[in-house]
Amino acid sequence: MSAVAPAGAAGPAGPATPSAEPPLLSVQDLSVTFTARRGSGRSEVRAVDGVSFDVRPGRVMALVGESGSGKSVTSLALTGLLPARGNRVEGRALFAGEDLLTVPRARLADLRGRELAMVFQDPMSSLNPVVPVGLQITEVVRRHTGAGRAAAKERAVELLGRVGIPDPRRRVREFPHQLSGGMRQRVMIAIALACDPRLVIADEPTTALDVTIQAQVIDLLSTLVREQGTAMLLITHDLGVVAGVCDDVTVMYAGRVVEQAPRRELFARPRHRYTAGLLASVPRLDGPRPERLTPIPGTPRDVVAWSEACAFAPRCTAGDDACRRGDLVLAPDAGAGAAPGHLVRCVHPAPVEQP
Repeated sequence: MSAVAPAGAAGPAGPATPSAEPPLLSVQDLSVTFTARRGSGRSEVRAVDGVSFDVRPGRVMALVGESGSGKSVTSLALTGLLPARGNRVEGRALFAGEDLLTVPRARLADLRGRELAMVFQDPMSSLNPVVPVGLQITEVVRRHTGAGRAAAKERAVELLGRVGIPDPRRRVREFPHQLSGGMRQRVMIAIALACDPRLVIADEPTTALDVTIQAQVIDLLSTLVREQGTAMLLITHDLGVVAGVCDDVTVMYAGRVVEQAPRRELFARPRHRYTAGLLASVPRLDGPRPERLTPIPGTPRDVVAWSEACAFAPRCTAGDDACRRGDLVLAPDAGAGAAPGHLVRCVHPAPVEQP
């Protein structure tokens, strides 16, 4: 995980106040429940539970949380890529006025690739190993634009050059195994950009990449958002990436949103104990040396049902009986000096540190 920039430090991300522009994607009370047979009965697991957030043009919304918090399931539900059976999706996901959860599958297939695109976290398993990367790009171009074979190939060469791959005219003929991990991730981004989509969902785009390549990929995504006004939903556990590229942050734990705020506000004054724990467990460039990191006690398995208490209560150092008295509401931060749009689901919010 990358080191986190000092709270409130300037960065390439936009202003801390929420944009007045209408959201391109508005997710409202999204829930995903998986069902499975166990013996003679069925069991249900609520992987995503009442998640809501907005993604606006020209801004990056980050979904942050540990593995198993429901981030990737959220993205798969939005793009219609969950298995056809064994799950139940509820809520709304309005994309330019259309509900992605209820549109016909043929319409969703038209939207994917042309209006919204996804960058998966493992390019080696996402790319077809027996098809040249150029052909995998031209397939998207021809499917959604109707371009001819020659024009689509030129577009593939242009896209590979745009994402920083050297000698793109030669690379279009190569297979995924002939490229490095960073180059494969760039190919995935090129496929996502093939039709200049209005929304890009990037699921852990820097996983398994070295720090230098991570910086290049993040810079590429930032340029895309700033220059084209693309909206982006970035799924990550890396707070260093969040500090460098995101405008707004939604923190998830055990399937629910526990805190939501503009990026600078979140880093300057985290209010949920889980968010504060995530930040305290990351090395800081401006901290005293030597300084021991503060881990979050327990594991992600140490949870209780949200309907009974705060799911984070078993791991929280401030947890008490008040945290175990039923459902908790995501509400505006009541602390002095809170920024607009700062929401928190916590009985005992973390104290605000003075600068």
